[in-house]
Order: sequence, then C-alpha cells, then structure tokens
Amino acid sequence: MWSAASIRFGAFLAPYHPLNADPALQLRRDIDLMQHLDHLGFDEAWMGEHHSTGAEIVPAPDVFIAAAAERTERIRFGTGVVSLPYHHPLITADRITQLDLQTRGRVIFGTGPGKIPLDAHMMGINPIDQRRRQGEALEAILPLLRGEVVNMETDWFTLRDARAQLPTYDPAGIEVVTASTVSPNGSVLAGTHGLSLLSLAASSPTGFDALDRNWGVYEKISAEHGHIADRSTWRLVNPMFLAETRGEAERAVSRRIGSMAAYVNRQTGENPDWAQTPAGIIDQWRNDTLGEFGQAIIGTPDEAIAQLERLIEKTGGFGTLLILHVDMADWEDTKRSYELFAAEVIPHFKHRNVGRQASLQFAEDNRDHLIGGLIGALTKAHTDYYGQPEGAQA
Repeated sequence: MWSAASIRFGAFLAPYHPLNADPALQLRRDIDLMQHLDHLGFDEAWMGEHHSTGAEIVPAPDVFIAAAAERTERIRFGTGVVSLPYHHPLITADRITQLDLQTRGRVIFGTGPGKIPLDAHMMGINPIDQRRRQGEALEAILPLLRGEVVNMETDWFTLRDARAQLPTYDPAGIEVVTASTVSPNGSVLAGTHGLSLLSLAASSPTGFDALDRNWGVYEKISAEHGHIADRSTWRLVNPMFLAETRGEAERAVSRRIGSMAAYVNRQTGENPDWAQTPAGIIDQWRNDTLGEFGQAIIGTPDEAIAQLERLIEKTGGFGTLLILHVDMADWEDTKRSYELFAAEVIPHFKHRNVGRQASLQFAEDNRDHLIGGLIGALTKAHTDYYGQPEGAQA
C-alpha cells in the first residue's frame, strides 16, 4: 500500500546556468549544492548530459558525480540522463560500473535518447533515429550490466564477445531509469525492460495531464513483459524556488530569471510580451510553462506542499519528487530555498512531527489536570520543607 510518508526528495540539474557568469564558478557551485543537499538530508541529486546551447554546461555527468560523491556521505546520484545514442554501449556500461564502484552503490543510471537538437546535429545523428538507437543501446547495455557476454550489430555499433569486466557494487545490480515526457514512448520502453520511470514534464500542463495515462501504459507494458510496476521507483520533476514569502521569492529570482526565458525563446525565435519583465516571466512560469521547464512554484513552503498534494492526487502516488534546479538566484537565497523545503515541506509528508504534535495536544486537552497536579506537587514540597503551606501563616 502506497503512503505519502514513503516519498523521497531530491534535485534535478540539467544544469541550467546564465550565460553571463563564469562556468568554472557555476560548476563549483553545483558541487557545493550537492554537499548542501546531502547535509539537509535530501535523498537524490541528478545531473544531466548536454553538449550545446550554452546554458546546460555538463557534458559528462559521470565526471561530475565522481567529484560530488567524494564530498558527500549518503545522497544518491542519478545521471539525468546519459544520452545513449551518443555513446558506444560497451563504453557506457564500463563507465557506469566504474562510477557505481567508486560511489559504493550510490549511482542511479538514468537514460534517454538525447534532447537538444544541436547536440545531435553536431554528431551527425538524425533525430528520427534517436529513440530507436536508445532502445538498441539498452538491449546491449542491460545484459552487459548483468555480466553477460553480448554479440550485437546495428547500423551504428558492433559488439563482439563483449563483456563488462567490472561488477556492479550491489550484486542485485544498478537501478536503471528511462526518461518520459508527454508521449507514452518512455513508459513503453521502461515497461518493456523493467526500468524505473522518470517523468521530466510532470508540472507542465500537458505533462501533468499525461501522468496517470502514462503510468497506466507503464503498468500494462510491464505486466506484459513479466515486470512489476513499482510506484516507489517513479520520479516526478517540478521546478521550485522557496522563500519565507512570495515577495521574497520574487525578489530573489528577479535579477537573473530573464536568462532562462532567453534560453527558451532564443531557440524558438520568439519574443513574447511576457518575457520583457521579471514579473511577466514569473507570472508565465507560475501559471503556464517556461519552455521545457513546466509550471514552477516560486513562493512559499505552503505552496510547495499544495503542489505536491496535487501531484499525489493526479498520480495516485509516486516514489520521488525531484526539484528542477534552475540557477536563478544568488547562493545564499538558493541555499535558503532548499533549507525551507527540508525544514517544512519534507516533514509534512514524512509525518515526522506527529508524535510532537500529539504530545502538545494531550497537554492542551488535559491542562487542568496536569497544571493542578503541578500546583499540588509544589504545595506539598513547600509544606514538607516549611511545615505549612505558603500563605497559611496567621
């Protein structure tokens, strides 16, 4: 039986960064954020793979995770995602098993077809072939991760007596995840291979509408292939930035939020009226979507709680909420956003304060009896010492 108390929490980084700052510092801040999340008790952090368009500046998530893992203790790391058509399957399997061993089993292997058209263009890959190639790569990588010998030939790779010479840290293997947006393609692929599901567009209007339908497809395809569709492995992504008040959240993001609107609109050739001011961008992002980002919570912990409850009602339950991290505030405000989420949102769903609240409620409900007993005890102590109650002297 699914319970909201079982939900895990994490952050998902593409990562998105403004184009007017030092990328060396941006990468360092992303590693600092991993340490901050680990300190706050978040469960997961994901890092993507991209090769162009300027804002998404990590081409090698495994390299980033290797560095971040050395600076953290318990948080798990996901590749969000490795674009399988860009890599030979044996190299992919070898790199992820090495990373799994280095982190002692803290790796989640997120996979996808590749997202940015310019990435594929630079590598001479036809976008029409990317999803096919993703499926072919998985057909090779999954048995390699199980320690099997693979012989396979396609129009873009060959495997001859191929094996991954390193084992996975856990004999049960590495959790493998595939990305899904609006179409059911990701659900079909995940269900076919028994993979976990990552819903990247969970908060966009169309992505939100498709959540329950895509889960239904995933359940159906999983059953047809002998796999169990487990809600605890379903991850949803939603952009959020929190502060004590809505006004404080708006202030924190207003100086740099325009860079994210420009990132979206320059690729589509649009320059809408809402993109001309920070207030317009915030309003657009809250109420509709900002390109691929989905609707954002730019506000308070109470608003984050309400959005999570909305996602739970729509899906019937899921395993992990990943905050889509967008670099749009200074470092102190960014840290504070995650601190508020950890301090107020996570305990709400984990029910960590039920016992404390019940204790205070009991004290309130029984205050006459409890305070009367306290007064009686104090009176007795005074009498025992002085021989008569205080104020009883003639």
